[in-house]
Order: sequence, then C-alpha cells, then structure tokens
Amino acid sequence: MELTPALARLMQELEKLPGVGPKTAQRLAFYILSRPKEEILSLARAIIDVKERITTCRRCFNFSEEELCTICKDMSREQSTLCVVADPLDLMAVESSGAYKGLYHVLHGVISPLDGIGPEDLRIRELIERLKCEPIREVILALNPTVEGDATAHYIAELLKPFNLKLTQLAMGIPAGGDLNYADRMTIARALIGRREFSETAE
Repeated sequence: MELTPALARLMQELEKLPGVGPKTAQRLAFYILSRPKEEILSLARAIIDVKERITTCRRCFNFSEEELCTICKDMSREQSTLCVVADPLDLMAVESSGAYKGLYHVLHGVISPLDGIGPEDLRIRELIERLKCEPIREVILALNPTVEGDATAHYIAELLKPFNLKLTQLAMGIPAGGDLNYADRMTIARALIGRREFSETAE
C-alpha cells in the first residue's frame, strides 16, 4: 500500500516517540485515522495545551502550570528535608510511595559524558543556591543506581560537604542498574525509610 504524504509524515513523527518503532507507529497512525475527527482534535489540543501552559517551578524545577508547583506551595510539608531526583517522573515515583513528605529538587538529567551532559547542564547550581537560603538539614540523593546516577550523586556529595548537613541516599531496595520509574510503591517506600548516610558508600 502506498502511503499518502500526510499519513507518511504522521508515522515519521510518531516514530520519534520513545519506544515507538515503525510497526507501532503504523498501528497508531491508522488508529488515529479511524477515530472520529473531534476525538483526535481533542488529543491534539491536549498536546498543544501542555506545551503552551506547562513550565518548571522556579524553586524545585518540577513541572508546573504556575510559578511554584503544588508541592512547593504546600507549607505543611517538611521544609528541612530535600529529596534530589533526576527528573519529574522520579519525583512522581517517590511521591506515589507515600513515605516522603518533604521537598524536592529536580536536576533534569544526570551527568553523562557519553551523551554530552555535564554538571553545567543540570540544575546543580540552583541546588547549591537553595541550600544557601533555605533551612535544609537533610538532602536525600534519590538517583537511579546506575553508573551515571552514582557519578552524579558523588559529584553533588562533594559540593555539599561545606554545608555540614545530613546527606543520605536510598537504601538498596532499588536494584543496581534499576530505575525508580519501574519500582513499585512498597520498594520505594522501604528504600526511603531505610535510607542511609551517603558517606557509607561514597568511597
């Protein structure tokens, strides 16, 4: 079957999505084509809406539609504990565990020289600035136990030494090489509750 230019372009765009190969892109394209126009226009409007309305919280850099996200605006949360995560998906994973009631700081990535990502590409400088002006007593490094996650954690740990605060990391409920996004709530909760001093594994 020869594809029309519009259908071919749609499939090419769908293939850019993570986990979508040619076959999946083809199925999605034909599904979209088969649905009522209003249903697909609603989907298109939702996609445009998130790109136009969602920005990052000026304090923690989580996704937000306002200057401050709902977590940062919630003064009932523990203001002296800060959980550092790589991205908003990891924040959602930790939050869904129900075991953590403090604040967050989202780096938007991890140090990965092979991908051309250095410390200057992350929100590390902003993290240091927060610690200078907020009453943080404990920083939890909730980064994935991968080579890149460990390298980022150790880099941050070195920068935080002058602050004389408690530095912890998740317990080993998260398997080496694992991803917070795929851990179940109980595993994340246990990893948070059993968190330990970072210095124990920083050598």
